[in-house]
Amino acid sequence: MSEQPEIDNGKERPEFGREVRVKAARKLSARRNPTPGVWSGLGMMGLIGWSVVVPTLVGTAIGIWLDSRHPGNHSWTLALLVAGLTVGCLNAWQWVAKEESAMREEQEQDDE
Repeated sequence: MSEQPEIDNGKERPEFGREVRVKAARKLSARRNPTPGVWSGLGMMGLIGWSVVVPTLVGTAIGIWLDSRHPGNHSWTLALLVAGLTVGCLNAWQWVAKEESAMREEQEQDDE
């Protein structure tokens, strides 16, 4: 029941003070810019949109080229359009998941 208090040797104090200063500076900078603005949101939507559109258009262009060179029973254009759309959606999903985890980590650091 009677625990001996730890003896302060003075080595931990500078580290603790530095940690407090770093966390305080981080919280103050978060207060200056608490939420991303409208332009930031529009820019992010544009990036996500282009990450879907570009693979879809590339797949469609290759499909049109293949259909003109090698006509057959199957439509290369339709198949590669769907493939490009799938690749684009997976790319966007991965990017959004990465951004969400980065935002979550930043929030956890701010809460500490």
